[in-house]
Amino acid sequence: MKSLIQLLPGDGIGPEVVDVARQVLDTVASCFEHDFTFSTHLIGGCAIDRHGTALPDETLAAARQADAILLGAVGGPKWDDPAAKVRPEQGLLGIRKQLGLYANLRPVRPYPSLVRLSPLKPERVAGVDFLVVRELTGGLYFGPKGRRPAASGGEEAFDTLVYSEAEIRRVVRLAFELARGRRKLVTSVDKANVLESSRLWRQVATAVARDFPDVRLEHQLVDSCAMRLVTHASSFDVVVTENMFGDILTDEAAVLAGSLGLLPSASLGEGRKGLYEPIHGSAPDIAGKGIANPTGTILSAALLLRHSLGLEREATAVERAVAATLESGLGTADLGEPAPVSTERFGAAVRERLEHEFSSVTSTHVSP
Repeated sequence: MKSLIQLLPGDGIGPEVVDVARQVLDTVASCFEHDFTFSTHLIGGCAIDRHGTALPDETLAAARQADAILLGAVGGPKWDDPAAKVRPEQGLLGIRKQLGLYANLRPVRPYPSLVRLSPLKPERVAGVDFLVVRELTGGLYFGPKGRRPAASGGEEAFDTLVYSEAEIRRVVRLAFELARGRRKLVTSVDKANVLESSRLWRQVATAVARDFPDVRLEHQLVDSCAMRLVTHASSFDVVVTENMFGDILTDEAAVLAGSLGLLPSASLGEGRKGLYEPIHGSAPDIAGKGIANPTGTILSAALLLRHSLGLEREATAVERAVAATLESGLGTADLGEPAPVSTERFGAAVRERLEHEFSSVTSTHVSP
C-alpha cells in the first residue's frame, strides 16, 4: 500500500516524539510491505516565527494532499501572551476546521502495570476501557467572540456557544457507529438543565438513538460526568459531548491512565483523512532532553493506520508492541520506572517488538 503521511512536529517535544513515531511507521512499512512517504511542515509557534502565522498556506495545502497527518504539539512560553493576535493554538484549531475534522476520538485504557501511577485507588481504575468522542469544530471555541464597552464602565467580553442540528447529529451518529463495535452503550454528556445548546444536543441525540435500536443511550450532565469519571469510570463505553466539555473531560480522564504521555487521539471528518496527535502538550521544560514519553504519539500513529489507511492488522500490531514494551517494565521518566529510558530507546524497543512479532507470525506460516 502506498500512502502519503504529513508530519507536523510543531513545538517543544513535538519533533522528538513525532520522529520516534515515524520510525515505528517505517518499521510497519518494512514488515508489512507498504510504501509510506513522509512530508514535514510547520505549524504552531515555529510557524509563527518563520511565517508570521500558526498555519501557513503551504502547510494547509500539503495537508489537503496527504492521506493522513501526524502532529506532535504546539505552543510554549515564548508564544504565551494571551493578548497576542497570533497564537500557536490557532494553527491546530485552523487545520481541524479547514479539513472538516469534526470528531476527536480519545481512547482511555490504562495498562495494568501502570495502574500504580494513577492517583485513584486501583479498584477505581480496574476494567476501565472507554472512548470519548468530542465534537471539534463548533461551540465556544468557534462562535462569535470579542470585547465591547460595558454599560457599567470598562470592558466586557463574550464568547458565543453555537451548535446546529447537523453538527450535533453527525458527531453523535459517529459515536453510535463506534459503540456498535464495542459494548453498545453511548453516554451523551451535556448541560441541558442550564444551556439551550445542550437542550438541542439532547434532543438530537435522542432522535439519532432511534436509528440504533441495538445501542443503549444514556444522558448525563457534565458536572456529574466529571464525578463519575473518578468514581465509576469502568461503567463508560462511548462518551460523546461538545467541544469544550470534551476538552476538559478528556484531560481529567488522562489521570486514569497515569500520564498524559500515554494517550493518543484521532481527529476525523467525513472522508478517510484524519489528523492524529498525542493529547499532551509541548512540555517545553523537557524539550531537547530526550526524555519525553513517545507512547501517545506512537499510539496515535496506530490510530492513523486504522482509521485513515484501513490497516487494522498493522494498527493492532503496533498497539500490542507498545503494550508489551510497557508491561516489560521499560518506560520513560514520567512513568516512574527505576531505570527510565530515553525517548529514542523506548521507540527502538517498540520497533524491536514489532519486528519480533512479525518474524514469529511469518515463520509459523511457512510450509514445511
